[in-house]
Amino acid sequence: MNDDQSEELLQAKLAELRQDHADLDAAVQAIALSPLPDMLLIARLKRKKLALKDEMTRIEDQLTPDIIA
Repeated sequence: MNDDQSEELLQAKLAELRQDHADLDAAVQAIALSPLPDMLLIARLKRKKLALKDEMTRIEDQLTPDIIA
């Protein structure tokens, strides 16, 4: 696999993670607005969001070329 292919795969994975993150965010907001919000579920979804954010940051770091100062 060449660099272009691996970069395309990383970009696709990053787009998927961003969508999952946005979906979780919408779910958290919807649950929080319910009459009796399930705080345990909200906390679990927020932890998943944080894990996704960490993975997105890792992939973004891989896609950003190292700059030698």
